[in-house]
Amino acid sequence: MKNINEIKRVFRHRRIRKNMSGTTEQPRLCLHRSSNNLVVSIVDDSVGKVIMGKSTLAKDIRALTDNHGGNIKAAEFLGEALAKEAIAKGIRKVCFDRGGYMYHGRVKAFADAARKSGLEF
Repeated sequence: MKNINEIKRVFRHRRIRKNMSGTTEQPRLCLHRSSNNLVVSIVDDSVGKVIMGKSTLAKDIRALTDNHGGNIKAAEFLGEALAKEAIAKGIRKVCFDRGGYMYHGRVKAFADAARKSGLEF
């Protein structure tokens, strides 16, 4: 049987996704959080394509975080790196899909770092 908190998170995520969709002008920045890593993707839902993605498993992020991607420091590095790559690809505005996760801890650290690096959401 699944964890009750995971079931609640999935329901929250479905409720959020009913009204949120990424477009070509403002794609969706979706986040997945596990106990060991964070994975983020920028998605254009109008054509159903992932424009770009990044994870704390990437070599440049792992080098900065002492091979542990499940903490706030790794989330901050990931936010900065993703924002720089997105701006280089011409993406400045996104809508943030936090995946039903509570907006605190690693999710908040990622979002603050991405905003500080120039991404707008």
